[in-house]
Amino acid sequence: MPDSPRSEVVAYIGLGANLGDAQATLCWAIDQLAALPGCHLLACSSFYRSAPFEADGPDFINAVISLQTSMDVRKLLLNMQQIENRAGRERPYHHAPRTLDLDILLYGQDCIDHPDLVVPHPRMTQRAFVLFPLSEIAPEQVSAQQLAVVKSQRIERLVTGEQ
Repeated sequence: MPDSPRSEVVAYIGLGANLGDAQATLCWAIDQLAALPGCHLLACSSFYRSAPFEADGPDFINAVISLQTSMDVRKLLLNMQQIENRAGRERPYHHAPRTLDLDILLYGQDCIDHPDLVVPHPRMTQRAFVLFPLSEIAPEQVSAQQLAVVKSQRIERLVTGEQ
């Protein structure tokens, strides 16, 4: 019997930028992700301003979205990297400032451990800029204890249109 196509899953994607017009870049990236074949945007968090965490440069603008997708996780990653590249993403060194950073935080219930992709994202529970927006759109994915661990990190929810 041939393999049946994978059913749709909900993927949570973290977005961040700290170069250029970061808020406009995130809006553009959300549109690009929602337009991918086999993807449907379910929810988008507010935008948040956060201090760089283990990174250089100015403050980041961050958000988290949920996508319903039939796309394989590796293909989703490849498409996300292409979107980053179209946004002018460069990687001159680890944790360099960036025009756009996209991370797969969760992909359904899957646990993936490959050299270039680990899901759930291995550091998401250490980062307020992931947990606060994630808890806004998927409170069942974040515990009060996890939020308490990152509460000392500087993060601010932005009002629409603020930057």
